[in-house]
Amino acid sequence: MAKLVKDLMHTGLITCKPTATLGQVAVLLHQHHVHALVVADRDGRTLGLISDFDLMAGEWLSSDEESLAVMRKLTAADLMSQTVDSVDANTSITEAAGIFMEKKVSRLLVTENGKSIGIVSLSDFIASIAGEMKTKRETVGDVMSDAILVCRGKTPVASAARAMTSAGWRSVLVVDAKGKILGVVSGHDLLRFVKEGLAEKMIVRDVMHPALTIDIHASLREAADMMIQNHYHRLVVVDKEDADAFPLGAISTFDIVAEMARPDSIWQKK
Repeated sequence: MAKLVKDLMHTGLITCKPTATLGQVAVLLHQHHVHALVVADRDGRTLGLISDFDLMAGEWLSSDEESLAVMRKLTAADLMSQTVDSVDANTSITEAAGIFMEKKVSRLLVTENGKSIGIVSLSDFIASIAGEMKTKRETVGDVMSDAILVCRGKTPVASAARAMTSAGWRSVLVVDAKGKILGVVSGHDLLRFVKEGLAEKMIVRDVMHPALTIDIHASLREAADMMIQNHYHRLVVVDKEDADAFPLGAISTFDIVAEMARPDSIWQKK
């Protein structure tokens, strides 16, 4: 029997009030290790979504004390996306994967009988793939993205945040002058600056965390397992025989969802 969205979704909603400050939103995102919160009124009705991308945009707009003071007064209602994409709980996961690809979203609100009951995210699809995918059916090299977003260790954090926002990426890879991987900066690394403010001279080397790498010949199952175990949406692809060379690309949750949506994918076979 084909799996449905309700078989993958996370039941229940992690919410915040529309009056929540950006600092409070950052704390909730960090505590629950999620990329977005549902903004709901006192009756539990969904008003919108606020994500880590929304906070990042707010962070780099706070370029001076005056603008920072303005941004600190903003609430979830001010920055939230009022258009919330949703999917019915009884929708097949293959159809839902198509919606993810078409709308280029990271999550969908799940409804049943007109009521919001949970969230289905890219991570949920990855978890399902890890359980169903045959080992070595495809390799990382077959589906990875050859283009990657990179910066040097001395790049200002604000510049990295702007690049991430404009490119629509959740992270930027940090390399040295020879292309050797130094680390990675993600949206979660930047969340704390929404509350604390950003020092003018702070560079990405000050906030980056170790990058997770995977060999180009590894299976998609291995990539999915690594993403789930480490709560990563993107892995850096390298050639393990020349690990210090410039990275070959990246594989993300979007790449694996695209694999699911292919006509010859096991997910499309009836």
